[in-house]
Amino acid sequence: MQTLHPTEAVGTTSGGLYSNSYAIRFSHCDPAGIVFYPQYFVLINGLVEDWFTLGLKINYADLIGQRKVGLPTVSLHCDFVAPSRMGEDVAFHLRTSRVGKRSITLDITATGLDGQRLKLQQTLVTTSLETHKSINIPTDVLNAITHWHNTTGVPL
Repeated sequence: MQTLHPTEAVGTTSGGLYSNSYAIRFSHCDPAGIVFYPQYFVLINGLVEDWFTLGLKINYADLIGQRKVGLPTVSLHCDFVAPSRMGEDVAFHLRTSRVGKRSITLDITATGLDGQRLKLQQTLVTTSLETHKSINIPTDVLNAITHWHNTTGVPL
């Protein structure tokens, strides 16, 4: 498996999945040498950013910074299946399970060479960063998600 870091991310798309591998670093780990669980959420946020920028072709930094559209997590359920250790490569896989008027629900899994590490369901809501109220998913984002689904073989 190729070692990739979030700043060098090269995502792949297949069968409705957006996938990216990340090297587990010292900064991700607790004194026991395994990923400290909140660090998984940092990695998953990186996966979502990469999916937007590389998969959907919607620049995540511009979405947040210039367009002032937020994507906060409003629901999160995670099962930690097995530990990940410093030096390992872990593949993260993202699939949309629901796209609503103002929210996107993602199913995310992470796997190492020896099997699944976690499974997670996360719901993001689109918000105005000026009013901090929910807004409709911007049309270009909705169109990009639909296009991504159609081109990966899993229509919405």
